[in-house]
Amino acid sequence: MNYYEIAAFLVVISAVFGYINEKYLKLPTTIGLMLIAIVFTLIVIVSSYIDPFLFDQQKQFIQGIDFSEVLLDVMLSFMLFAGAMHTNFEQLKIQRRPVLGFAFIGTLISTLLVGGFTYIVFHLLGFSVDFIYTLLFGALISPTDPIAVLGILKKIGVNKKIETIIVGESLFNDGIGVVIFLTIYKIASHGLAGTKTLDVLKLFGIEVFGGIALGLFLGWIAYKMMKEIDNFDTEVMVTLALVMGGSLLAHKIHVSAPLTMVTAGLVIGNDTVRNNAMSEITEAYVDKFWELIDVLLNTVLFVMIGMELLVISFKLQYVVAGLISIVIVLVSRYLSVKPLLSYFQRKFRFIPKTDWIMTWGGLRGGISIALALSLPKDMYRDLFLVMTYMVVVFSIIIQGLTLPRFIQKVQPDQNHGIN
Repeated sequence: MNYYEIAAFLVVISAVFGYINEKYLKLPTTIGLMLIAIVFTLIVIVSSYIDPFLFDQQKQFIQGIDFSEVLLDVMLSFMLFAGAMHTNFEQLKIQRRPVLGFAFIGTLISTLLVGGFTYIVFHLLGFSVDFIYTLLFGALISPTDPIAVLGILKKIGVNKKIETIIVGESLFNDGIGVVIFLTIYKIASHGLAGTKTLDVLKLFGIEVFGGIALGLFLGWIAYKMMKEIDNFDTEVMVTLALVMGGSLLAHKIHVSAPLTMVTAGLVIGNDTVRNNAMSEITEAYVDKFWELIDVLLNTVLFVMIGMELLVISFKLQYVVAGLISIVIVLVSRYLSVKPLLSYFQRKFRFIPKTDWIMTWGGLRGGISIALALSLPKDMYRDLFLVMTYMVVVFSIIIQGLTLPRFIQKVQPDQNHGIN
C-alpha cells in the first residue's frame, strides 16, 4: 500500500470508530478509540482461526506502517504545537518552576527508578538483562502523554494548579524523555568505555537548549510575520509552515523537534502575541484549524496504538514482566513527584493529595510505544515492547477511565475548578 492508501484507511476507520464511540460508548475520545481498536483487533485475531484472510491483510497493513517514524518525525510535532498553543500561558508562566522541575528532574528520577526497579525484579525472575537496557526502558516509559491526559482533565474540571502542572510537564517531558532515551541509547550502543561523559552532556545540552532556543526564534519570526499582515488564510499557513519547516529544521541541525514545537506553540498561544498579531477572525480560524488537526491526529494515533496489538509477540514471560512493570511505573512515578512537590509546596501551596493525582493522572501514550518500536532486536525490543504496550493500555483505559472518580475520592471536599 502507498502512503495515500494507508492514510485513507486510517482516517476512514478512525471516523467509523469515532462515530461508534460518540453514538454508543460516549467515552473520552482517546479512551474510546483505543478500546474500540483493541476490541476490533481481538475480533480479527479470533476470526483468523476460521479464515485467516482478514487477519493476514490487517497484519500486513500494520507492518507496513513505521509507527516510530510516523509518530516521532511527523505527528508528534503537530500535536505538541497544538497542545502548547492551547495551554493556559499565564498559569504556566506562574508555575514555570514546578512544571520545568517535574519535566526535567522528575523525568530523570523516574528513568533511574524504573530502570533500577526493573533490573532488580528481572534478576529475581531470572531474566538476564543488563542495567543499561532496563535504564533504556525507564527512559522510554517515563514521559507522560499530554494528548491522552489533556482532554480528560478538561472534562473533569480539576484544580487549575494541578491541570497546569500535569499538562505543562507532559508537553515538555516528551522532548526531555526523547533526549534522555537517545543519550542512553548511545551509551548502550557504544558501551560505557566508548562513550565520553563530555559527549553525552554535549548531546543532551544541544538537544534540549537548542530545541528551546530554536522554538523561541521560530515563534518570534512567525509572530513578526503575522503582525505585519491581516489575512487569516495566510496567517494559518504561517503557523502550518512554522510546524512543518521548524520540525524539519530541528531534525537537520540535531536539536529536539518536540521541544522546538512546544516552545513555538507557547509563543504563538501567548495572549500578548494573540492580541498584537491576530485579529478576532484570525484567532478564531487559527484556533479551529489546530483544534481540527489535533483531533484528527489524536484519533488516528490511538487507533494505531490499538491495532499494534496484531504485531506484538505476547509470550507468557513477557506478559508477566508487563504486569509487574505497571506497578513499577506507578511506584516510580509517585517517588519522582513526591520530593519535588514537597520542595515547591511552601511557595505554591498545592492542595492535599496532589502527589496521588499526579501519579494516577500521569498517563503514558504513543511516544513510549514509538520509542520501544525504534529499538533494535538485540536491545530486548520484543520484551520492552510488550511491557510498554501493557503500561500504555493500562494507563489510558484503566487510569483514564477511573481518574475522575479517583480525584473525587482523594479530594471529596475540593472544588476542582477553583485555583
